[in-house]
Amino acid sequence: MSTYRVYVTPSALQEIRRLPGQVRQRAKRVIDDLETNPHPPGSKALDLSDLQAPTEAPCEVWRLRLDKWRVVYAITETDKTIDVLAVRKRPPYDYGDLDQLLGRGA
Repeated sequence: MSTYRVYVTPSALQEIRRLPGQVRQRAKRVIDDLETNPHPPGSKALDLSDLQAPTEAPCEVWRLRLDKWRVVYAITETDKTIDVLAVRKRPPYDYGDLDQLLGRGA
């Protein structure tokens, strides 16, 4: 089984630090597990068709459900990397800032 390098963006790291204790520990575990399984049960690919310009390296954006929380991450197969972009509570989070999370929006 191939392994991926998992990176957590600084903003996602801040969000993780603000999570309630038990949720924070679970989030850390599922993020660590992405290294060997980027598509765990409860994960779902997000539709990027509404976003503006494509990124330099093609990536897939996924979300992983963790009770009321969502871990949003991008997988770049060519580099075997996973970038954790956000950990947000749903609702109210609606994925409206994906362009910004991917560094494409203003």
